Amino acid sequence: MPSAPQRPETAAASAVGGPADVLAYLEANRERVLAELLEWLRIPSVSTDPQRASDVARAAAFVSDALGRAGLEAQVHATAGHPVVTAASPPIAGAPTVVIYGHYDVQPAEPLEAWATPPFEPVVVDGRIVGRGASDDKGQLYAHVKAVEALRDLDGGLPLNVRFVVEGEEEIGSPNLPRFLREHRTDLQADVALVSDGAMVAPETPTITYGLRGLVYLTVRVRTAGRDLHSGAYGGGVPNPLTALASMLAGLKDASGRVAVAGFYDDVAELDEVERERLARVPFDRHAFMADAGVTATPGEAGYGLLERLWARPTLDLHGLGGGFVGAGSKTVIPAEGVAKLSCRLVAHQDPRRIADLLETHLRRAAPEGVDVDVVVDGLGEPALTPLDHPAVAATARALEAVWGRPPVFARTGGSIPIVVDLQRALGAVPVLLDMGLEDDRLHAPNEKFEVRNYLQGIVASAVTLRTLATALGAR
Repeated sequence: MPSAPQRPETAAASAVGGPADVLAYLEANRERVLAELLEWLRIPSVSTDPQRASDVARAAAFVSDALGRAGLEAQVHATAGHPVVTAASPPIAGAPTVVIYGHYDVQPAEPLEAWATPPFEPVVVDGRIVGRGASDDKGQLYAHVKAVEALRDLDGGLPLNVRFVVEGEEEIGSPNLPRFLREHRTDLQADVALVSDGAMVAPETPTITYGLRGLVYLTVRVRTAGRDLHSGAYGGGVPNPLTALASMLAGLKDASGRVAVAGFYDDVAELDEVERERLARVPFDRHAFMADAGVTATPGEAGYGLLERLWARPTLDLHGLGGGFVGAGSKTVIPAEGVAKLSCRLVAHQDPRRIADLLETHLRRAAPEGVDVDVVVDGLGEPALTPLDHPAVAATARALEAVWGRPPVFARTGGSIPIVVDLQRALGAVPVLLDMGLEDDRLHAPNEKFEVRNYLQGIVASAVTLRTLATALGAR
């Protein structure tokens, strides 16, 4: 195995309880903490594949054992689907509590032929851990496990109460975790929820993500006849579902790129001056963004910059269209039905259920005569926003600066992690997203990777953050 990058040093090595001792600990244990993660990545815990159910269970047992070795009392809980793993540190009366959330299930690896190496035979190449689940989310979660282990060995125990909640169904929408959290809220209540399941805004740039967008996903089906019809015999005398659907979808946005659904923007809060100032400090290269996406333009809602549109404005996107004949040659048929898939990413204060209702109402009103409309809600997720003035945010910022030698940037993200809202509501925990991955980690794609440096720095950042939170929240 190639050696990991040179041990990172920072000018702030003695601050905030000091990352120096954790760095030294990792220097002595580097090969082991890498080898353990690689062993976990070898388990193909694909939650969506019924044939992998035993592998998913093995992955749950692996992390449960690792948490136990780190000095926590771990349990594997059966659910209606895949297991949930919880763990608790020895209780400290009166101390604050942090719950650390992550998931051990992974996306399918297909297409297998696109991988440079087998997805479940992880390797370390050029300072990168390559394998399915390396960044999403086994690597980031395991950094927290090793941080707890390091604090136990270095300090003789943790400075606050720590709980872990690790699920095996995140990649299929977490169908059982919200109920689990409600049923176990007494044991899992916490002051802060630490979540690492995302990306830093740029390499070597510590990042605190404080905003997540919500989600509405719809299937829209239109039908105009009992069967496909011959266009010569019926053309000019019957409604065409594809023409109708195209018109309905085109009317969802106006010429300025704004969603044209009545009430869609009613609850959207504009960024305040503090957020705009912090947004301006985020290292973002529009041309690099375009090159990465392979596009030649960045259209969107008029009046807002690209980064604000990506992070802090709601969107509406069309994902798929189907219906009629699209094979080789010609077939003169008027199809009986058409279908579209679309979604909205929502920002803080927007209610996904209300937005779904507004979309359905708009589409039904826009349907021409003779067109039956059926709208199915395939998924809903609420947006999340952490107050920037919360003591946990300031404490995490100090810890990250001590580890990286530079202050973190504060970012929102265009993606959605709906379970964060459940952690907030069920457990009373303020979410703090301490992201360790990078945008180019190829999540959900072939050749997923996680930088070794980010894994090791993630361990240090987690350990120092827990120390700092203990001081900051304990003094409240």
